[in-house]
Amino acid sequence: MGTWTLFKKELLRFWKVSFQTVAAPVLTAVLYLLIFGHVLDGRLQVHGLAYGTFLLPGLVMMSVLQNAFANSSSSLIQSKITGNLVFLLLTPLKARDWYLAYVGAALVRGLAVGAGVALATIWIVPWAGFAPQHLGWALVFGLLGAALMGSLGLIAGLWADKFDQMAGFQNFIVMPLTMLAGVFYSVDGLPGVWRTVSHLNPFFFMVDGFRYGFFGVSDSSPWLSLGVVATAFAAVAALALHLLKSGYKLRH
Repeated sequence: MGTWTLFKKELLRFWKVSFQTVAAPVLTAVLYLLIFGHVLDGRLQVHGLAYGTFLLPGLVMMSVLQNAFANSSSSLIQSKITGNLVFLLLTPLKARDWYLAYVGAALVRGLAVGAGVALATIWIVPWAGFAPQHLGWALVFGLLGAALMGSLGLIAGLWADKFDQMAGFQNFIVMPLTMLAGVFYSVDGLPGVWRTVSHLNPFFFMVDGFRYGFFGVSDSSPWLSLGVVATAFAAVAALALHLLKSGYKLRH
């Protein structure tokens, strides 16, 4: 009951300002697609696909990852700064309950924004152009990616003491890793050293695996991508749970 109550509270928190938390990210992704798709669609193909068609799954996944992270991180840092976190500390909720509620709400927001991006761009890229060929793979990578970023957001929210630290975490870690994950290009077209560096980025495997779910083509094996993403999720989730259990920057 406590987990469910906190989960509902977190859902209501971002839904109350859905114009900012859902509509604005959808608009940003649509603008990306309009600008890059309009400029390059007739001039560039990737994996035999029109550029706009290739780009769309990457934009969907980028929106899922960034918004899942933003939800859990912003909620926790706001509660710490405003002081209302004490009301949660007074409850008998365990670390597992905190984790499930915060990450669950982050997952819902990330998937909601991703679905919004897909629906809002139907009139730009027809459904026939990107209907998932392997829906199961797309769902697995979407869920794992959102859960991983929700867990990472929880860690960032625990670590940060003020908003500029959180902004630094997002701008200098999350944003570069997302933008360099093959959202706008295929890493196969990169020079050797940069292709190797890209394969050290776990965000690349999230985007690449999700794109495989749509087209059946990818820059790496979907099984390799699944292994990397699942391992990264397990490590980040374990760290988040450890920090919650220890009360890191919550009780001390």
